[in-house]
Amino acid sequence: MGTRARASRFSLCLLALVASLVALTLTEGARAAESTIFSNPAVNARLVSAENGVAPDAVSISLGLVLEYGEGWKGYWRTPGEVGLAPEIDWTGSSNLASAEILWPAPERFEAFGIENFGYSGEVVLPIRVMLEDRGEPLELRARVALLTCSNVCVPHTFDLALDLANGTGIDRASANAIATFVSQVPAAPEESDIEIDTVALDAKTSSLFVTAQSTQPFQTVDIFPEFGPLVTFGKPEIRLSRDRSELWTRIPLNAWSDDYVAPLVTVTDADRAVTAPVVLSADIPAPPYARAASGSGPFQLVLIAAIAFLGGLILNVMPCVLPVLSIKLASVLKVSDQPRRVIRNGFLFSALGVLTFVWMLAVLVLVLKWIGVSVGWGIQFQNPIFVALMFIVVAAFAANLFGLFEIALPVGIQDRLGVGSDRAGYAADFGTGLLAAILATPCSAPFLGTAITFALAGNAVDVLVVFTALGIGLASPYVLIAARPALIERLPRPGRWMLFVRMLLGVLLLATAAWLLFVLVGVAGWRATVLVAVSVGVLILLAMTEWSSVSLRRILMAASLAIPLVGVGLFSSQPYSEASTGTTYWQAFVPQDIARHVSEGHTVFVDVTADWCLTCKANKTLVLDRNSVADRLSDETVIAMQADWTRPDDEIARFLERHGRYGIPFNIVFGPEAPSGISLPEILTQTLVLDALDRASTRSVARD
Repeated sequence: MGTRARASRFSLCLLALVASLVALTLTEGARAAESTIFSNPAVNARLVSAENGVAPDAVSISLGLVLEYGEGWKGYWRTPGEVGLAPEIDWTGSSNLASAEILWPAPERFEAFGIENFGYSGEVVLPIRVMLEDRGEPLELRARVALLTCSNVCVPHTFDLALDLANGTGIDRASANAIATFVSQVPAAPEESDIEIDTVALDAKTSSLFVTAQSTQPFQTVDIFPEFGPLVTFGKPEIRLSRDRSELWTRIPLNAWSDDYVAPLVTVTDADRAVTAPVVLSADIPAPPYARAASGSGPFQLVLIAAIAFLGGLILNVMPCVLPVLSIKLASVLKVSDQPRRVIRNGFLFSALGVLTFVWMLAVLVLVLKWIGVSVGWGIQFQNPIFVALMFIVVAAFAANLFGLFEIALPVGIQDRLGVGSDRAGYAADFGTGLLAAILATPCSAPFLGTAITFALAGNAVDVLVVFTALGIGLASPYVLIAARPALIERLPRPGRWMLFVRMLLGVLLLATAAWLLFVLVGVAGWRATVLVAVSVGVLILLAMTEWSSVSLRRILMAASLAIPLVGVGLFSSQPYSEASTGTTYWQAFVPQDIARHVSEGHTVFVDVTADWCLTCKANKTLVLDRNSVADRLSDETVIAMQADWTRPDDEIARFLERHGRYGIPFNIVFGPEAPSGISLPEILTQTLVLDALDRASTRSVARD
């Protein structure tokens, strides 16, 4: 039905109700016109009429389908969201009925199973505009109603309602008021509203819909409900307002898209007003207004999050997954232990600067990616096979250097600029040590880190820069501490043969890191590219170990050994293997659309978002998820264990993380009959945490109480 026809009928309905309310002051209320009642713990339903009878020359009747949802139960709007079914009414068997149109009050947004849905809760009246075939003649209504209600489970209902209206002029006061109340909540047509929808643009590159609007009144509590048909679904919108709250900008992630959409609509709701407008898609992506998100935070919260980020960076230094970082730091300590305090202090300050430089580079990269609309997250650079290959080359070279196969030295030209033999000659290496330490720390997670990163990536440029700087300061704290107290170095044993043993031990640790990076490379690039990189690095090390008469030829061959694997990774990369298919049999593929169905059938769903490059994920898997007590529970027939492999970029996984306010992994969440919206777990798992969440989400928690 066209929007103009809908607006016209909406106006007719309002006129009819006004006329009914005027008649109310002149006519004494007769017996209420009410249908049979359908009663169920999930919903009670009945048909009511504003008129107790059909007045002479009447052409229409104002009806309402009254739905009283039980506590915790919800029903759906005409567009239900990602899943669900809108109420439908079949009027077959009615007499003197020309047409019946439901006028849909503005919906509320609710989340179940991590899925965005639109609908109603409590008591709602769906106004129905009935047109008569024969003017002024009695009306017999036979309605077969089909609707879906959802709580911890979803239950479909089909029932019959009957309502007969004889000739008469009385008004049912209660029904007329109830219908009028919900008619006032039906979104207005564009020409009747002070909200004007300006732009609706689709960005296929970022899988997002952008909507802008303006209003003569300041926006208050805004929500957006796009309607593009049953094949197109959307996630939770990101809403931003201008400083005077007169302009609205929103980005809505696409969860599913189809080009077979017809007559798209967008509804904007704000407190006690709403508008529905037909839209035409534009290719021009609007820029957000210069203001924070509508749900933005204040300075105090930013300071608090910065403190949390500092703690996260500080704790990251002692996490088992950053053992390679600690080994690099220890190697740096051994190198400078017999040097003057001034040199020690400056060296560690340069290392701290290296940490901060990488963190700032990462922050700038995040801002650029956000600006062009690319999904971002902590550690996602390890999804890039060229980056992983480059890191493997660097770490393998450091390991070979510690084993004494060759010495890493700055080029002669750089040494000349720094001053040969000067104290400054080693500062570039100190800076590189801190830079590499920060890079290798990014695939790890720690307590507090997820909260801080989530806040930063969901915020504006100031949030990103402040939080990442605080994180970098926490990560660089050991360097800063030694720079402030260089006398700590003097407490180490005096240099001697024991340093050779420590150097070999550190070489083994870095070699283990290189092996891990090679394992990650298999996941993001495939076996052929990994073998090419490994062989090329072996050749590179042999060339570095060998004395050549021609320095130029040696440099050319070494440059080729560096370039060939990086180019080869781009050419020979293949799809990674699926960890879920190679692990234990109870893990299933990640299908977020199936979560609601599994939970509605009484199952508990455990989702593990992991990646080959995520060391914390591997620690959680080895120390917790693969342990007998947890593994036995995950393999139980009442539990569905889904594993989402984010080793390579995956838009569906990125949207799932964003929907739950996460921008990094590991991420574990449990859905169940007692937790339809999910129980999110911390980054570091314990068996008790996992088992307790599974119990709380399942129906077992009811039995236990």
